Amino acid sequence: MKTFRALLASPYFTSMVTVVLLLLMFGLGSVAYTGFFSLQVVLNLLIDNAFLLVIAIGMTFVILSGGIDLSVGSVLALTTMISAYLLQYWHWPPLLVIACVLLIGSGFGALMGALIHYFKLQAFIVTLAGMFLARGLCYLISINSITIDQPLYVTLSQARIGVFGAFISPSVLIAMIMLALAIYIAHYTRFGRAVYAIGGNEQSALLMGLAVGRTKVLVYAFSGFCAALAGVLFSFYMLSGYGLHAQGTELDAIAAVVIGGTLLTGGYGYVAGTLSGVLILGLIQTLIAFDGTLSSWWTKIVIGVLLFIFCMAQRLMSLGATRSVALSPAAG
Repeated sequence: MKTFRALLASPYFTSMVTVVLLLLMFGLGSVAYTGFFSLQVVLNLLIDNAFLLVIAIGMTFVILSGGIDLSVGSVLALTTMISAYLLQYWHWPPLLVIACVLLIGSGFGALMGALIHYFKLQAFIVTLAGMFLARGLCYLISINSITIDQPLYVTLSQARIGVFGAFISPSVLIAMIMLALAIYIAHYTRFGRAVYAIGGNEQSALLMGLAVGRTKVLVYAFSGFCAALAGVLFSFYMLSGYGLHAQGTELDAIAAVVIGGTLLTGGYGYVAGTLSGVLILGLIQTLIAFDGTLSSWWTKIVIGVLLFIFCMAQRLMSLGATRSVALSPAAG
């Protein structure tokens, strides 16, 4: 019993559960379906979910700070629409378009962060308004899908990078670079430490002299940047801009972050765990696709069950940590 309590109190508990679950699901799939056990199947998870990984990275920082960002899916869609319009109708250079949409996404996120901090508004309400605003702006540009046939976008969409006899897309390489950068920022910089401190207790962070306002604005700016970058990757993936792109993606990102071991209350979690959360979501879809007899709605059902389980695990972990502190010699 003591060993179980110690395990619950461990900061690595949910991360370990996620990795074990991922390996278990892949092992069961390999036994049940011919051809499932291959490197290309694993890499396909990254190819199909590179944009989700990038969005979830930004969401991880927001949740670590104790906030939430419901606008990321709409910002992704807006990015695809702006990119498609500038490329197809105004014929802007592709690199200029990419730089423009990344700045727009960062600015959009920074504006929401400023409203949340300086006007003391709830992050849920502000980002919900941002979600509706960004999605509505898509339809001001066009109510129809805009096809992208710009040569650089087409080349990046079709490009393949060899990996031990298999392949990945350039989007996967960009997503993994973003993951490595995010891990470094979260765990080895003053900004990352400030994000954890604010998520743990904002008042304590203020008393410690941390720049709470600046950090929160930067967190939402980073989330907006990640959403815009995900929109660029999604443009490569779909070669189109459309106002209905990525509906519900913000919920998938939150699910991936929670399943990856980050507490919704903030202050605790690992950016690397978000990768395992994204892979689990992708693996669920892959298992259903290999089965061939199940409806795609089973994906939502399984994700819902997993979220309930991980929320319970997080609660047990926090209770275990509290009990360990209470029973420690220092507390006595």
